[in-house]
Formats: sequence, C-alpha cells, structure tokens
Amino acid sequence: MDIITEAFVGPFQYPFMLRALIVSVLVGIMCPALGAYVVVRGLGFMGDGLAHGVLPGLALAVIIGGAIGVGANVSGLQLAGALPAALVMAVLSGYLIRRVGVSEDTSVGILFAGLFALGLVMLTATRGLPVSLDDILLGNVLGVSQEEMFVTLGLAASVLLVLFFLHKELVFANFDPLGASVIGLPTEMLEYILLGLLAVVVVLALQAVGIVLVISMLITPAATASLLTRSFPAAMIIGAVFGSASAIAGLYISYHFNLPSGPLMALTATTFFVLAVVYKSQIAGRLQRSMAT
Repeated sequence: MDIITEAFVGPFQYPFMLRALIVSVLVGIMCPALGAYVVVRGLGFMGDGLAHGVLPGLALAVIIGGAIGVGANVSGLQLAGALPAALVMAVLSGYLIRRVGVSEDTSVGILFAGLFALGLVMLTATRGLPVSLDDILLGNVLGVSQEEMFVTLGLAASVLLVLFFLHKELVFANFDPLGASVIGLPTEMLEYILLGLLAVVVVLALQAVGIVLVISMLITPAATASLLTRSFPAAMIIGAVFGSASAIAGLYISYHFNLPSGPLMALTATTFFVLAVVYKSQIAGRLQRSMAT
C-alpha cells in the first residue's frame, strides 16, 4: 500500500474511525439541509440556543448513568438526555414567541442562559463522575458506539424524510408566513415541526462538534451554498456537499495530526465559506469591469 493510499484508506481500518466517518457525514448532510431553512428563517440564534440549552438534560443523563452504574460516557448518554431537553426547549421557545408575545431573540436568550447555567451548576455540584467537559463542549465523535451510529442513522433518515414530504409547506411558511396562513396552511404547526427538526439535528451534531461548534455546521455550509446559488433546493444540496466535505476533511486532519475533530470540521467549513466569498467577489468584480467597458 503506497503512502497516498495509506493516508486516505488507513484511518478506516479501525472500526471507531469508520463509525466516526459515518456519523460525521450524516451530520454534514443534515445540518446544511436544515440549515438552508434556518438561514432563510433567521433561526441561527435558535440553533445555538438549543445546543446550549440541552446541557441540563445531558447533565441529568450523566448523573443518572453514574448513579445506576451504566457509566457516564457522554457520547452514549447524549441522545437519551439531550434530545428530550432540546425538544422541550424548542416547544417552550415556540410557546413564548406565539402565546406570550416575547420576541424570538428574547425567548431564546432567556432559555439559553437559564438552562445552560442550570446544566453547569448540575455538573459542578456532582462530583466523581468521569465526564469530560471537553467532550460536551467540543464533541467526541471518535467515541460513538455502533448502537449510537444506527440511532443517528435512523434519526437522520427521519429528518430528511420529513423535510422531503413537507418541503413545499415549510418553504412557503418560511418565505411568506402570512400568505401561508391565508391559504390555510397550519403555520403554527409547521413552526413547531421546524423547531423540532432543528432540535433533533442539533443534538445529533453534538456528537461530532459539541455544544460550542454546532452552529458552525448548521449555518456555515448553508451560508456558503447561498453565496453560490439562488435556488433553494440547490442551496440544500450544495450545502450538504460542503457540510459532508468539511466533516470528512476535519476527520482526516484530526487523525493524521492528532487534533480535535470537531474544531477542525468547523474550521474547514469556515474555509469553504471564505473561498466562496473570494470567488463571488471576483465574479462581481469581473461583471463590474465588463459593464464599465
């Protein structure tokens, strides 16, 4: 096996690397696919808030896991604790926005700060659990088990199926909520569905990039795609390509240079965005020069 083949194929002779690759690619596809809706709807802060707001659920799962002797592996307990917490926060945010009249930024900010602070207090007050704060904040995709991989695959497929079947309704409600309401679409229900999907995707992304960097995988590839196309379906597809490429590249660099994979995935996604900005700027400059002549 030559050096190039070893560099590309060698990492995946290990089962944990293969599982990490599958989960990372799923995250790289799901985040931008939903991120296209998030960018249009202006829900970037909501995604970040959901990522931080799941900490109490995650902390509770870790504490219970340690108490009953099943271990306190963050990766293993992430879905069990974080997913219900994310769904609860999504519903609470939607309730505060629609029923109480609180603005989106305000509701997310209140829940974001309160729940994240509660989670930190829970983790700090509970001593002796083998939980790494780095795994929570930056992700631990290399620790994903086979069972967790299949759960991630099932949830990812469910999210993509919902987006496929409700695509027209979600797009209409995103671009023109008033018009969607006038023609009889259940805009409130669609809002809760979008928030629920966002909660699921955020929790799945936690495995790969952690609480701090979820927003980078959710927003950056989708924003990159939006610079290169005006078609919404094309933006979803191009964003998924950038997202999966960022995940794969970050995983490779992490393996070969012994660096954390989550931050590298985020950095790669940011690099693609910068390149897209430079490319679009050059195209705009050429158009201006051609028009001037």
